[in-house]
Amino acid sequence: MKSSFDLIVIGAGSGGLAAAKKAASYGASVAIVEGDLVGGTCVIRGCVPKKLLVCGSSLSESFLSATSYGFDFDNLKIKSEVLLANVRKEVHRLNELHENFLNKANVELFKGWGEFRNSNCVEVKDRKNGETLNELYGERILIAVGGRPKRPSIEGASLGWTSDDMFLLKSFPKKITIVGAGYIACEFACILHGLGVEVTQLVRGDRILRGFDFELSSSLTEAMKNKGVNISFGEKISSLKGTPGSLIIKTNAGKEFDSNGLLFATGREPFLDGLKLEQAGIEILENKIKVDSEGKTNISNIFAIGDVTDRINLTPVAIDEGRKFADRNYGESDHKVNYNFVPYAVFSQPEIASVGMTEEKAIQSMGKDNIKVYRSIFRPLSKSLPKTGSKCILKLIVDKNNNKVLGCHMIGDNASEIIQMASISLMLGAKKSDFDNTMALHPTIAEEFVTMR
Repeated sequence: MKSSFDLIVIGAGSGGLAAAKKAASYGASVAIVEGDLVGGTCVIRGCVPKKLLVCGSSLSESFLSATSYGFDFDNLKIKSEVLLANVRKEVHRLNELHENFLNKANVELFKGWGEFRNSNCVEVKDRKNGETLNELYGERILIAVGGRPKRPSIEGASLGWTSDDMFLLKSFPKKITIVGAGYIACEFACILHGLGVEVTQLVRGDRILRGFDFELSSSLTEAMKNKGVNISFGEKISSLKGTPGSLIIKTNAGKEFDSNGLLFATGREPFLDGLKLEQAGIEILENKIKVDSEGKTNISNIFAIGDVTDRINLTPVAIDEGRKFADRNYGESDHKVNYNFVPYAVFSQPEIASVGMTEEKAIQSMGKDNIKVYRSIFRPLSKSLPKTGSKCILKLIVDKNNNKVLGCHMIGDNASEIIQMASISLMLGAKKSDFDNTMALHPTIAEEFVTMR
């Protein structure tokens, strides 16, 4: 079946959905092609189900602390199979919700794998047998297929899981090894430990969360170790042997670890397989689609947004890129995405969140003598009775020359919620004096940001 549209969107993830609905709101005829559940990585196998697992896992520490507040729990235990099943139910509910949103927005959904025939035609293929289901012709085409987890090229790699697989497990085994040092590795290490799993995290370098504020990543390392997560640095995995549920992990140094499962959390990459970009003449640079500041590829009518461009791989960024694309091409706005002061978080336990320059980055770009670091380190009130948990650290990085706040960083409960609001201040160019002149809300953790002297 042949159909023509003003816009064809390949990929119904966060960015693609935002672009499709916004373009349709301007009166454009829009088709969106998706070979999996509607919602993309964030909704189906990323942010949303992961955050639900974090919520479930973090309850274990809450229950332990609750005894100090007078609660008495007998025979308390977690059933990970129940949690995972409930998370999958919520994912399917959200998939149906997003399909309904597309229908209400008059966006036509085509289920199948999208591949280019040429610069104006996308074929929708059946993912099982490769049969062509539809031929779509578009004045403009937007690629929003996102990214996927990397799997290392080592012996037995297929025996390991990626983050996608974790949400498909029926239950979590007793012992899991995690390979990686980034946010996905640290988040799952905390999730699994909170659910009663024995966790070993193998880190190739000498620290976790490289690129994050060093003081905060060091604090998280200490907190995770104190809880019982075994973090081993300087370890590079060389092979994986055994059978599912009974694995032997060998490192380059000759060490061996036995485990019931292994999670590869060693980064993500743009998902380009099967798109047949070459048939449209689309330029690829270092395994990502090359685009200009407006998301345009080297082909004038083809655009790309989100993780497939490998710029800032965050859901809100992809959503904003999608909406701005629609505004520029179908509306009356020429606004571009503002990539300054993008906040980010690690949903570890405790959380880390940041916006702006880290202390290390500020020193590197401006020199140590040109910045001033303000910090507050304390045990939050909620931990005063149980006397457990790590201390909070809050930091402000300030330009000495103009008093402007360059960065705002935190580790502790609700760090992500607090830094989201702090990012508004930095976007508006707030100075340290603006923080000083803001009245504190007491007793809170966030008040420390306006009382640092």
